[in-house]
Amino acid sequence: MSARPVPVARSIGRSPTVALLDEVERQRVRGVEVVNLGGGEPDFPTPEHIVRPTVRALEAGFTHYTPSRGLPELREAIAAKLLVDNGIAADPATDVIVTPSAKHAMFIALAGVIGPGDEVLVPSPAWVSYAPMIGLLGGRPVDVPLDPRDGYGLTADQLAAAVTPRTRAVLVNSPNNPTGRMLTPAEADAVIRVARRHDLTILVDEIYEYIRYRDRPHLSLAARPGGRGRTITVNGFSKSHAMTGWRLGYVVGPPAVMRDVLKVQEHTVGCASSFVQRGALAAFTPEARVAVDEMVASYDARRGYVVDALNRIPGVVCPDPEGAFYVLPDISGLGFGSAGECAAWLLERTGVVVAPGGAFGPTAEQHVRLSFATAPHLLATAIDRLGEALASREPTTSG
Repeated sequence: MSARPVPVARSIGRSPTVALLDEVERQRVRGVEVVNLGGGEPDFPTPEHIVRPTVRALEAGFTHYTPSRGLPELREAIAAKLLVDNGIAADPATDVIVTPSAKHAMFIALAGVIGPGDEVLVPSPAWVSYAPMIGLLGGRPVDVPLDPRDGYGLTADQLAAAVTPRTRAVLVNSPNNPTGRMLTPAEADAVIRVARRHDLTILVDEIYEYIRYRDRPHLSLAARPGGRGRTITVNGFSKSHAMTGWRLGYVVGPPAVMRDVLKVQEHTVGCASSFVQRGALAAFTPEARVAVDEMVASYDARRGYVVDALNRIPGVVCPDPEGAFYVLPDISGLGFGSAGECAAWLLERTGVVVAPGGAFGPTAEQHVRLSFATAPHLLATAIDRLGEALASREPTTSG
């Protein structure tokens, strides 16, 4: 019998965060009162002023294909937003592609940049899907581990040390999932400096752009000196506008690269949903920004509550995130062998679901990720359960 090639999909595992949803359902079937802090979904409904025009588009029969790049009027709105909010000058006709989710935007952006054997530098902890996306395209993700003791700071030397002749790109995410950390100006410039020196493409995931605390400014690498011609920016509506199920995002970059990226979109999904695109035009109105700011204010209050509560638990050290809606506490003082063991114990003892930090990178192995994008009363219930259960454990000293 001749050996068959192994399908590329077998080389990757399931999404750990998506798999958590299956575990939540299994526990609920067993009758466990589960509180899920393991996901990354806003608890708010999509603002009504976005829902209404979407319904009207459906009722009017706006249900056919759109241009693969996306509706021209939506691309124009995105370009206007990029100029005002990010300082990025983008031509809506050539530089912007509307996609069915920011996740798909990142995948087709990678497909337009790398080929089999190419390497992509990924500072970690990082979102769980970056490495599998790179692997599905035949590339190799190169982990650049950032030290939690240094606040996950990123330097040019760290990136440069990971560059090889096969390196084609560097992928960064700010605000970061799972740490909540945001790139500083010096770090952003360090990424650009290394990319220019080694002729790398920069891919930036800005999906949490609007979810920031303590007036921290957001930095777009495509707007910084030296970044414009080599940076691809990915963003979307899921996190900021509570539109996770709508599946809508966009990717922006130099026109030469976007021509290749567009071909991937044309041969995979074709285009984003027509009526969803039409409704998303309302996400660029002043009314929408008010709704986003109200959601962020609520997240901010929950952030303070969760950080304070977790830091009162012996053996837990919880840094204060600068953005996004996650905390990544260090649980090394609790005596668990791994974050996975801790997560399993918490689910069994408390019914609270958390994400094991090891899924996000090796330096997060003694951490767990909790989302505070959860209804406040459920968040309070979960934190109370965690506090009571963990207080029963004797803290240990990590070496």
